Amino acid sequence: MTLDLLIFGPHPDDLELGMGGTAAKQAALGYRVGLCDLTRGEMGTNGDVETRAAEAAWAAKILGAAVRLNAGLPDAGLMPHDNGQAAVLAGIIRNWRPKIIAAPYWEDRHPDHVAASHLVTRAWYLAGLAKFPAPGAEGLAPFRSERIIYYFINQWVQPSFIVDVSAHYPAKLEAMAAHSSQFGDAAALATRLTDPTFLAMIKHRDAVFANRMGFEFAEGFLVKDHVVVSDLNDLATSPGGVAF
Repeated sequence: MTLDLLIFGPHPDDLELGMGGTAAKQAALGYRVGLCDLTRGEMGTNGDVETRAAEAAWAAKILGAAVRLNAGLPDAGLMPHDNGQAAVLAGIIRNWRPKIIAAPYWEDRHPDHVAASHLVTRAWYLAGLAKFPAPGAEGLAPFRSERIIYYFINQWVQPSFIVDVSAHYPAKLEAMAAHSSQFGDAAALATRLTDPTFLAMIKHRDAVFANRMGFEFAEGFLVKDHVVVSDLNDLATSPGGVAF
C-alpha cells in the first residue's frame, strides 16, 4: 500500500499536537494517511514504552490513519546529520512511497524536535538516491516524495499556508487525550505537558491561525520552496491562502 500523506513525529503524541486535525481531515477525505513516530518515547518522565505504544495505536484509530509505524530510533538521541538514522527513515519512505511528507518545524525548544526535522529532510533526499542503501527497502526503487511540509509543535511563526480543521478539531482533541500518560490524570508526575496551560496554548495557537480567516481552528504549515498555483481561481476557494 502506498500513502498519500506520511507524518513523522519525534515522539508518540507530537504529531497529534502539530497536525492531528489535518491528519483526521485528510483521512476523512479518503486519503491514505500514515503516521510514523521516530522514537518510542522511552525517556519521557511519564509512561512506559508499552503504555505509550498502546496510546499511539488508539490515537491513530481516532484520526483514521491507515497505519502507524515506529522507527525505533533512540529517544533523546536523535542526531540531525546521522546517515544511519536517516537511512532508517529513508527505508520507510521507499516502502510506503508517500506523495507528501510532514515533519516538525526546524526550530523548537526540544532538541529531538529539531533533530527530527533535519533527519526527515535528509531521509527524503537520500531515499531518492539510487545508490543509497536503505534498511528494510532492499530491492526497492529509489523514491522521493513530491513535497515536504513542516508543522509546529512548540514554537511557531507565520505559516506558509493554513488548513481549516474546524470540523475535525474534536478528533484532534480526542487523539491528544488518548495519550493520557502524558496529558491526563494518568500522568504520575507533573510536567510541562500536564500543566493545563500547555493544551490551552495548543488550542490558542490553532485558533489564532484560524481567526483571521473566520475559521474556528486551523493548523499552520511551512514549506521551504514555493506553493505553486496553476490557476489563480484556486485562491478564491481558500480566502487568503492556498487550499490543501
